[in-house]
Amino acid sequence: MYHLHPPTIVKDFVGKVDINPEIAEDKQMQMRSLMGYNVEPVDDFLESRVPVLVNNDCHVVLSAPKKSLRDYFYKNADCDEVLFVHKGSGKLRTQLGNIDFKYGDYLVIPRGMIYQIDFDTEDNRLFIVESFHPIYTPKRYRNWFGQLLEHSPFCERDFRAPSELETYDEHGDFLIKIKKEGILYSYTYASHPFDVAGWDGYNFPYAFSIHDFEPLTGRVHQPPPVHQTFETPAFVICSFVPRLYDYHPDAIPAPYNHSNIDSDE
Repeated sequence: MYHLHPPTIVKDFVGKVDINPEIAEDKQMQMRSLMGYNVEPVDDFLESRVPVLVNNDCHVVLSAPKKSLRDYFYKNADCDEVLFVHKGSGKLRTQLGNIDFKYGDYLVIPRGMIYQIDFDTEDNRLFIVESFHPIYTPKRYRNWFGQLLEHSPFCERDFRAPSELETYDEHGDFLIKIKKEGILYSYTYASHPFDVAGWDGYNFPYAFSIHDFEPLTGRVHQPPPVHQTFETPAFVICSFVPRLYDYHPDAIPAPYNHSNIDSDE
């Protein structure tokens, strides 16, 4: 990134708060039904986040923010983030440019990326995965050179990289909240963090619409990996979308009862 001003000038340390999730029940293998849409709407973007399931690899978070994130900037120094937009639309603002989003979009934000987010209305619902591992497209979808293959359920053209680079040549007091090791630190910086005049590289935020996901089908039942959208060394994110059902005349309409003991689904 090519900044107009040094991005390291801190004017003040405002404070810190521990936001590590409190584990309600640990090692309790009981049946649960999580009513995600019962999460109460909250004005602040960060305060609206409700961790539901957590382990050492990822946090699964539900969120219903009412207000845009405009009073401060946010950087997750712990995790890559995947935000799925269940409801709402708006604009993700980052150091590398802006991305418009709407219902059905995945927003993939690499760790360390400073961003703000604008919502068009107060009726927003987000499904968030914070990953302590880098998030990639599945390896089997790519060839030796990293290009997505023809059998992949999406291609490079489906990914929307940042556009509309807005460069702010401003000095003042700019509050940035940084999450590191479960602690949220607040710093005041001397220059606008979006003072980037240009950038180069391949680690950038992007959007992907679930409506562009082309499901893989078969004459008989296909295994869950055909629904895979993203992967990490520790877990995967799958997208179960409407598709042509198994069409062999003797196909089993649904898989038999089975145990996936090597993974938590």
